[in-house]
Amino acid sequence: MADWHAPQGPFDIPDVPDFIPRRLKPYLFIFFVLIIQFSGGVYLAAASDMLGTTALMQEDILMAGYASLIGLAINFAVMFRIKFRFSNRSQLIAAGIVLMAANIICAYTTSVPLLVGTCFVAGWFRMQATLACNSTIQLWLTPVRDMAIFFCYVYIIVDSVIQLSGIATIYTAFFAQWEYMHWIMTGLLALMILLVMLLVKPVRGPMFIPLLGIDWIGAALWAGFMLSFTFICVYGNYYDWWEAAEIRGATLIGLACLGINLWRATFLHHPYISFRAMKNRNVIRATGIYLVFFTLIATEHVFEHSYAASILGFDETNLIDLNWYAFVGIIAGCAFTYFTFALRKWRYKTMTAIAFALAAGYLACFYFFIDYGVEKEMLFIPLFLRGAASVIISIVFLTSIVQSGLPFQVFPQALTINGFTGAVMGATLGPALIGEFLRHTMARNASLLGSNIVDFNPDITYAALGQYYGMVQIQALVVSMKEIYGWLLMVALVSLLAILVSYGNVRPFAISPKWSTIRRDIKHIVWTRS
Repeated sequence: MADWHAPQGPFDIPDVPDFIPRRLKPYLFIFFVLIIQFSGGVYLAAASDMLGTTALMQEDILMAGYASLIGLAINFAVMFRIKFRFSNRSQLIAAGIVLMAANIICAYTTSVPLLVGTCFVAGWFRMQATLACNSTIQLWLTPVRDMAIFFCYVYIIVDSVIQLSGIATIYTAFFAQWEYMHWIMTGLLALMILLVMLLVKPVRGPMFIPLLGIDWIGAALWAGFMLSFTFICVYGNYYDWWEAAEIRGATLIGLACLGINLWRATFLHHPYISFRAMKNRNVIRATGIYLVFFTLIATEHVFEHSYAASILGFDETNLIDLNWYAFVGIIAGCAFTYFTFALRKWRYKTMTAIAFALAAGYLACFYFFIDYGVEKEMLFIPLFLRGAASVIISIVFLTSIVQSGLPFQVFPQALTINGFTGAVMGATLGPALIGEFLRHTMARNASLLGSNIVDFNPDITYAALGQYYGMVQIQALVVSMKEIYGWLLMVALVSLLAILVSYGNVRPFAISPKWSTIRRDIKHIVWTRS
């Protein structure tokens, strides 16, 4: 992906008329990105409010949220093709209309298939509109197209919006209703469409590249596999895993989609995801690191809400205020990665070790300090460490994919794999494993604690037994969480030791090629496929 770049003149965006000051043009597209990123279909922070007003379950809302991530990941493989087929104006207007419809549908539908399908489509268009904006200002962010610098910007936007959207959703529900968040975003999307129509010209590249030769059947099969995998992880505990026909059916569908895709990749000239992308060393390494790392911090999804709500007694506003701590960690992590990894070119091994050390610190804080009387301010350090660690590992290994040496026609396929393993598997597989571990551990600890109470006082009444049972459950939850945090801490320390003793002297040097080079490569791909 390396390419030499001649010195550039003053940065300008030809899509925006000249009556807009040149210095303000990039901020217009950053404004568009923020609106697009806030529009995700469902807002997981409002899950408890949605449960009270709809017939949906917690698992249904989670499945819809992860379907949005799957739509985003599937789009990676064709996002450059679409970019060079349509102008930025067309992409932003189309995405704005689709996301407006998605917000309205998600606010009122009680159909799970419709909700999941809507979020999947919304994720696809959200990714495409984000690329349209970010690619437009890439040279403004890094004139030499240093992707390590560019990804610091990308993740400070994406991960920060995840925290801020949760805060905005809860406070909107607190002062009004949770549906109002959807209407607010619908209004902002309408404003974006109006600004695009007024301030963005339909400028298209010098070459018209049609959407020919794309393996849409492969895209549908990969989406089926990812949705089946997510369904198993999300609904597994609810249906008691493979004891239920639903989980067995999802497993068969997922394996069939995966098998057909792998079979088709053996003879198709240009499959949606090729073996060359799957077998790339950096892609495999990133997948392994993601599985270990995001499993270690999966307690975010399994423990933190239960601990703060059930044991510390936080209401929803106090719970969502914890997002500010993670938000500060994300900002600090992006800044640290920018100055060390992007500018000073620290090694991948060094940055990975730092991220695992921060994750170990996060686990250690909860292991040693988890108790009944913890103040909210005491949670700042572990949540700060978690936010910084997750954003560091994401920036570093996304940059490693760029530096993997893959040709451009295969590189977007690697991004699809990275998006699925980093965003979807990282958010579903780890919580599923930790949640199942918690269920068994808590049952064992509750049995031990309950038997001690009965043995101590065999004449206990049924009324008192009910009160004791509630106390036993809370005590068992605290003991089980501390036990699991301890096991995860040991795994984190072993992983950190393995990273420290391994050899790795590679530093980031990934430079993105010029857009003219990318356009020429895409045109060559289209001509060879047709």
